[in-house]
Amino acid sequence: MAMKALGKTGLTGVILAASLGLGLAGCGDKPSEKTAVAAAPRAGRLTVAMRTVAEMKPVAGEITTRDLAEARARIGGTLTTLLVREGAVVKAGQTIGVVTDARLGLETSAYDSLVSAAAGEADRAAADLKRTRQLYDKGVYAKARLDQVEAAAKAAQGNLDAARARRAASAEVAAQGLILAPAAGRVLKADVPPGSVVAPGQSIAQITNGPVVVRITLPEGQARSLTVGAAVRIWPDGPGGAEIIGTIAQVYPAVETGLVVADVSAPGVGGELIGRRVSASVQVGQRQAIVIPRGYLVTRFGVDYVRLVRADGVAADSPVQTAPGPGADEVEILSGLSAGDSLALPEGGR
Repeated sequence: MAMKALGKTGLTGVILAASLGLGLAGCGDKPSEKTAVAAAPRAGRLTVAMRTVAEMKPVAGEITTRDLAEARARIGGTLTTLLVREGAVVKAGQTIGVVTDARLGLETSAYDSLVSAAAGEADRAAADLKRTRQLYDKGVYAKARLDQVEAAAKAAQGNLDAARARRAASAEVAAQGLILAPAAGRVLKADVPPGSVVAPGQSIAQITNGPVVVRITLPEGQARSLTVGAAVRIWPDGPGGAEIIGTIAQVYPAVETGLVVADVSAPGVGGELIGRRVSASVQVGQRQAIVIPRGYLVTRFGVDYVRLVRADGVAADSPVQTAPGPGADEVEILSGLSAGDSLALPEGGR
């Protein structure tokens, strides 16, 4: 009867109240969860401070040699022989090809005939001079006759000397068909096939010359920051690979298309592939930055954290944005820390 007196509305209210009471009782039995923090030990604490570091600028570098020598044809003609291929090592003065010109052979043969004719004329003139002197000594010829024969003999000898000189010049021109290596090095290009017609001065092969260097370019506005002896960081295998420290060996005193060119001496860079692009970084100034030892950094799921010590001495992990530092065991903090902050070693570093 009492249930009927309550009615449907009253019964619903009683059930709701009972449910709320049970829920509150259950919550009261379970303790509330709180983030666990611990006081950081004083040992190993680091006070963050600003530091002067080098302002590095990424630049493109190219592996090359100090100079590139060109083996050129000295005469025009047909390239009949090419004795080297790409990658071959040559010595200075080594014959690497032969250019021939049939016209030069014909000219040399013609000069040989002229030499023979001039030699015959000179022999005849010398014999006339000998007879004339004998007759002059006997009083048959006058002095004028002797002088005339002597002049003819000298002219014939002069013609012979001139013919021989022309023949030697022609032979020398033909000898210039030999293409010689201008310097010792390795052949980079030799792309003119035998049988090709070449012109005087045409490049037949390109040869490395001098030590291997990394050639870098910078905008002309930053040219003043390039000084001989300055350090340059080089990554032959790209960023993230092995790093080589080189030094600027030469800064070229010219601006081309708004760029300044410099050669970097890097003994660890090989010259197997001339022209290969490499990554480099050169100092263009100085700036203030926050740099900390790498041991104070920990990475979780791709995010870098440091143990930041609050004013009450409690340490908590704080995310930071980092970049490679000036040293191998240092990192630069781009954001997340300020000068004066205190850091503790991470849990694994104590």
